[in-house]
Amino acid sequence: MLKVRFVALDTYPENTAFLSRTCTAYRPEEFQALRKIEIVNGGKTILATLVISDDPSLVASDEIGLGSQAFRRLGAREGETVRITQPPPRPSLDAVRRKINGATMTDAEIAAVIADIAAHRYSPMEIAAFLVSSAAFMTTDEVLALTRAMTDVGEKLSWDMPMVVDKHCIGGIPGNRTSMIVAPIVAAHGLYMPKTSSRAITSPAGTADTMEVLARVDLAMDEMMSVVRKTKSCLIWGGHVNLSPADDVLISVERPLHIDTREQMVASIISKKAAAGSTHLVLDIPVGPTAKVRSGMDAARLKKLFEYVADRMGLTVDIVMTDGAQPVGRGIGPVLEARDVMAVLRNDPVAPGDLRARALLLAGRILEFDPQVRGGAGRARAEEILDSGAALAKMEEIIEAQGPPPEIACAGGLTHELKASRDGIVTAMDCFRLARIARLAGAPMDKGAGIDLLKKVGDPVVKGEPLYRIHSCFKSDFDFANRMAEESCGVSIDGRHEGKGEAA
Repeated sequence: MLKVRFVALDTYPENTAFLSRTCTAYRPEEFQALRKIEIVNGGKTILATLVISDDPSLVASDEIGLGSQAFRRLGAREGETVRITQPPPRPSLDAVRRKINGATMTDAEIAAVIADIAAHRYSPMEIAAFLVSSAAFMTTDEVLALTRAMTDVGEKLSWDMPMVVDKHCIGGIPGNRTSMIVAPIVAAHGLYMPKTSSRAITSPAGTADTMEVLARVDLAMDEMMSVVRKTKSCLIWGGHVNLSPADDVLISVERPLHIDTREQMVASIISKKAAAGSTHLVLDIPVGPTAKVRSGMDAARLKKLFEYVADRMGLTVDIVMTDGAQPVGRGIGPVLEARDVMAVLRNDPVAPGDLRARALLLAGRILEFDPQVRGGAGRARAEEILDSGAALAKMEEIIEAQGPPPEIACAGGLTHELKASRDGIVTAMDCFRLARIARLAGAPMDKGAGIDLLKKVGDPVVKGEPLYRIHSCFKSDFDFANRMAEESCGVSIDGRHEGKGEAA
C-alpha cells in the first residue's frame, strides 16, 4: 500500500501518477514499460500515466503522488493508502485498431470506446488514434452510434415539460455572441431555454467566457436547475454539469490537432443537446470564405447529417444558414463581446446592428416552435420583446439568479490601432486570422483582451484611419498580437490584403 500525496501539477485531461524510483512497496520498473497503472481506492479505480521520480521532495518512497486531475477523480485524501496494479488491456482498443485499418465499428464497439474515454482510461495518444481513424471515414450509422454513446455516459437532465428549446452555433465566427441575446428574449416570451455553453479552447471567447464577465457560470447541477425554474433560462458553463463528458475529453485532443470533421461536430453538438434535455433546437451554420463551412454545398451536406442524427435522437431541429463572411458585432474577446450584447439588450442606438439582426432572426425561429406563434411571426415577436425592454429585464434576472462574476473585468489598457494603408472600401475580413490575433492578445484568459473592430466590410476608409484596436493586459501578449497583426492584419481594402509594411 502507498500513501497518497497531492502533487500540484495540472495535467488535464490526463490522470498522472508519480512513483519514486526507490519505492519500497513496488518495483517501478515493473510498470514502466506500459506507462499505465491502475490505482485502487476502496471501490474507486482510475487509470493513470506513470512518471518515475528521482526527487524525494516530490514523492517519497512510501508514497504515490497524484496530479490534480487524478487526485480529484480518485476522491482520495492525502495520507490515505491506495494500491496499484497493472491495468488490464482495454478491449475497446482492438476496435480502434480495426477502424484504423478501415473497418466499420459496431454500435457496441463505439459505446465501449466512448465509455473508456469518458472514464479517462485512454491516453491522449490513444484518443488521437480514435479521432484520426474516425476522421478518415464514418458512416451515418457510426455517427448516430457515436452520438448515442456520448449522450449516455454522462448526466442527463429531465425538465418534466413538453418543450425545452435551445440554440447553437457551430462556431468559427468571432463575436457571434447571439445566445446571450436569444436566451433572454425566448425566456421573456415564456419558453424554457436552459443554455449550457463551452469555454473557448482555441477561439478568443466562448459564450461561457463572455457571460462570466456579467455573472457566475460555474454552477452545479442543482444550482442550474434552480436558476431555470426561477427565470426559465440560464447561461452557464456546461463543463461543470457533466453533460456528455466524453465530448470535453475528445475536444481537448481534437483542437491541438486541428481535427474538426463534420461527423464529430454533429455527434458533439447533438449529444450535448440531448443530454441537456432539449426537445427543439435552432442550429446556426455560418457560411463564408474563412468560416468552418466555406461553401453552400458543404453546408447542405452538413445540414442533412444534422437532420438525420437529430431526428433519430428525438430532437426537432431547425437549421439556419447565416453569413459567415466577417465577424459579428464589434468586439472580439469576452469584455468587448459582453459590451456588444448589453448594448443590444439595452436598445442602445450605437449597438452593432448585425449582432441585433442575427439574434432576432435566431430568436424568431425558436419562438416559432411555440404553437401559439403563427408561422412567420416569430421575428416580429422577438423584436417586440427586445424593443419593450423585457429581454433586458430577463437578462438582469438571469444575472442576479446566477450570482456575481468571480472578478470585475474591463478592456485591457495596452492598446494599439491597426491603420489603413490606403483610401478605399473594406472588402473582406479574415475571421480565422482576427481570432488568432485576439487570442495572442490574451483572450479569453484575460477577459479584457481582444480586438475592437472599428470598420466592417463595406465601410469606406481613408489612409491612416484605424481599422481595429488591439487590447491586451500583459506586455508579452501585446507584443505577440501586434507582431502578427503587422505581418497581415486580416482586413482587405479594395481586394488587397493589408500586409507587412502596410499596417501601422
